[in-house]
Amino acid sequence: MTKENCLIVHVAGKKLDLLRGEASRIAKDCKIDWWIDRADVGTRFCFEDAKAKETFALTCDDFGVPCRDG
Repeated sequence: MTKENCLIVHVAGKKLDLLRGEASRIAKDCKIDWWIDRADVGTRFCFEDAKAKETFALTCDDFGVPCRDG
């Protein structure tokens, strides 16, 4: 699996559940697949294209969740 379109977030609990739901919605809207992996620190959200990744990054910003490329 490529990490080209991935973001790492460092959250847990309800915020992580919220981000999973948002990632699913974004992927569905873009008609692509997405997956989630553990990172060394945090959780890695990966998408099949860059547009979905950018949309997810904006969503993280809206929720006040820092994210970084990963």
